[in-house]
Amino acid sequence: MTDALVECRHLSFGYGARRILDDISFTIPRGKVTALMGASGGGKTTVLRLIGGQIHAQGGQVTFDGEEVGAMDKAALYAARRRMGMLFQFGALFTDLSVFENVAFPLREHTTLSESLIRDIVLMKLNAVGLRGARDLMPREISGGMARRVALARAIALDPQLIMYDEPFAGLDPISLGTAAQLIRRLNDTLGITSIVVSHDLEETFSIADQVIILANGKVAAQGTPQEVMASTDPLVDQFVHAKADGPVAFHYPGPSVAQDFSGGFGG
Repeated sequence: MTDALVECRHLSFGYGARRILDDISFTIPRGKVTALMGASGGGKTTVLRLIGGQIHAQGGQVTFDGEEVGAMDKAALYAARRRMGMLFQFGALFTDLSVFENVAFPLREHTTLSESLIRDIVLMKLNAVGLRGARDLMPREISGGMARRVALARAIALDPQLIMYDEPFAGLDPISLGTAAQLIRRLNDTLGITSIVVSHDLEETFSIADQVIILANGKVAAQGTPQEVMASTDPLVDQFVHAKADGPVAFHYPGPSVAQDFSGGFGG
């Protein structure tokens, strides 16, 4: 067993001619909270999809607990996913299932546990996120912040080694945001799991992260503790952490010049 649960080695991926990730390498240490940050379109969610085996690297490799994800057959990948939890953007709850049934879903899908044991586990997971009393409600009857916590209870239902959070703070009010952030930190430490948090919220994410990785222009722009990243003098990192409009990350998507477009230099 190594100190790293996930390793990305010389990882490359793109869509068509557009390179999203270009020969990047980093590790996700066991038992820690790693924040994966950067400008929109920088490849953060792509990294989560590569770890989960939804897509495959076009160069390099991703390993989970020492096994290369891209080389797994269907059965091995299914088994690996049992050891991963995923919190999707905005929760992605099943709208026709109650809160209880949403959390019970992975237990019924991946195990042969009795209904009485499933009931006890679901109630324990809901209690951990403060929503045991909401077990009979439908997703439409709860707030966005509560839905995110239900999704978190579902993500930890199988006691995974790794939980991946894709924008867990998006659209939350300040109270719900703070609650969600502390819940991620507390569950990580209490359950002894490893967490990857994709987020644009600097303050809350930096407050709970052990390690921060900033992706930009297909590369790892910075990696270190929140304090080390905040102190970086790299222009790209400085632009991101201080929310500067001007810098290495361009506002305009690459394209023809303004003069070309407005002189009729495109289309038919």
